[in-house]
Amino acid sequence: MAIDFSGFEAPDSLSGILGVELSSSMWELALTHRSFAYEHGGLPTNERLEFLGDSVLGLVVTDTLYRNHPDEPEGQLARMRAAVVNARSLADVARTIGLGQYIRLGKGEVGTGGSDKSSILADTTEAIIGAVYQECGLATATDLVHRLFDPVMANAAQLGAGLDWKSSIQELAASQDLGVPEYSVDQSGPAHNRSFEAIVLIGNRTYGPGVGRSKKEAEHIAAAAAWNELSPSASPASEDPASPGA
Repeated sequence: MAIDFSGFEAPDSLSGILGVELSSSMWELALTHRSFAYEHGGLPTNERLEFLGDSVLGLVVTDTLYRNHPDEPEGQLARMRAAVVNARSLADVARTIGLGQYIRLGKGEVGTGGSDKSSILADTTEAIIGAVYQECGLATATDLVHRLFDPVMANAAQLGAGLDWKSSIQELAASQDLGVPEYSVDQSGPAHNRSFEAIVLIGNRTYGPGVGRSKKEAEHIAAAAAWNELSPSASPASEDPASPGA
């Protein structure tokens, strides 16, 4: 359950984990989800900081990939960036630092497990990056992004076809004259906890299923299964279909 920030005080433990110091008011803003704001009379939310943090994160990751991979073409760099800057990746980083317990959520979100929802975790991570940029400047924000995302960038460089399974299987199917992959997705479960199951039809065969918490994730996993069956060059690095974000 999220910590109650009534009578808000700066979360010193989070400052220590991240290695940054922010004012109490900036922490409060960065950690305020719109559900909490709505239930407390329309307080300011972290959405503007999220918008800012998204741009800072994208800039730092793009610059790092550009410098570290001078021989990669633009398309591959774009796929590597997409494997780093996405909701799943950001949420995974947030979970490693225990961010969910610090987010100020409304009662409804608390009741449906909002402190572990990928979308909320990802948005709050970006809001914190935006807050650090706003109050401490680009250099400090850049250092924070490197501490949190350098391992993610290193992993992205090793993914190969796994950077974009759907594009990879489409290219592979075309090279084998199998036509364009077609996806079929079913969903189940209550609205707050949907589960999606996808299969992909290539030629006259189906592959999968891929099961995920979103349609995109399920299709991504199904595409990975198809690629690992059809590709003569599948490698251990490509065998984790959940590696890039979905």
